[in-house]
Amino acid sequence: MKKISYAEFKAMVMDPKTPDAEIAKYLTADRDKSGPFDPYLLPDPKKVETNPETDFDVESAIRWGNAVCRWRRQEIFKDRVKQQNHKPVLVSEGDSWFQFPFLIEDVIDQLAPDFLIWSLDAAGDTCDNMVNRQKEYMPALIAQKKNGVAGFLFSAAGNDVIGEDDMGKPVLAKLLKRHVAGKDAAWHIDKAELGAVLTRLETDYLKVITTIRSDADFAKLPIFIHGYDYAIPGGFAGDKRHPIHAKQDEWLGAPLKDKGITDLQLQRDIIRILIDALYDFLEKIAGDTATTHIHVVNVRNALSQADWADEIHGTSAGFEKVAKRFKTAIVNAI
Repeated sequence: MKKISYAEFKAMVMDPKTPDAEIAKYLTADRDKSGPFDPYLLPDPKKVETNPETDFDVESAIRWGNAVCRWRRQEIFKDRVKQQNHKPVLVSEGDSWFQFPFLIEDVIDQLAPDFLIWSLDAAGDTCDNMVNRQKEYMPALIAQKKNGVAGFLFSAAGNDVIGEDDMGKPVLAKLLKRHVAGKDAAWHIDKAELGAVLTRLETDYLKVITTIRSDADFAKLPIFIHGYDYAIPGGFAGDKRHPIHAKQDEWLGAPLKDKGITDLQLQRDIIRILIDALYDFLEKIAGDTATTHIHVVNVRNALSQADWADEIHGTSAGFEKVAKRFKTAIVNAI
């Protein structure tokens, strides 16, 4: 591949018509700075001529990731509205399952051909930040009334269960007990700690729902939530995943091993229980969908082992399978 100038690279990035996949060819990632839901991307010096401007852009948090991807999506949205594209309008707020910058075509990318989506998503975003700090979703929903907004997509809680805490430490380190031979998967989960996590999430989810329902126009607006799929801890013999943005076992495999949990089936059973607990919590929040208009999109078992790009993200093909379930739920609801 011919090496391009930084100016050429930046021009591609700032042109919404340039496909993400084309830009991805010129990117690499810094594993040490990447989080579980927040890949730290930068121009690949083997393919892009770097200079002081490059370093400034990256270090000033432009990072060719969340901010640029959001801008690109929103420019495309505005252009499609101007062209009187009459597809249903949605607002999305979520983490890296909804916005994985450039490297993977995430759920929102997969849904984009069938819907007009005003995306607020950001890799690495936490439930607490979306609900209590940035609070972008409500102004966005109100702004999209003029375009007949038909639904709200919310992807959160990943960092709280299978990601990192505020100190950058794997959450599993707190959720697990040390391994004891003969004990099953459920025994190895600290139920009190998991209960505390789910209680915090319940408070935040209810706040989102109450805030949206406070607007009479959104009393029956469909709200779509999900609880991820059964993630596969990495680092085992034969693990074929080699992401540029993370170690194979960075978020799940390593903390499980640190607790002395090395049996692969036991590892997977533990993750399965945690994901199921998250869905149980979401079903409780949703209640009777016919009355609440809150839809839990069940994406468990959507991904095969080959569909995981790393421990907690699907490949583009994997996210396509997840998006199909979202599309079915959305079409049936709106």
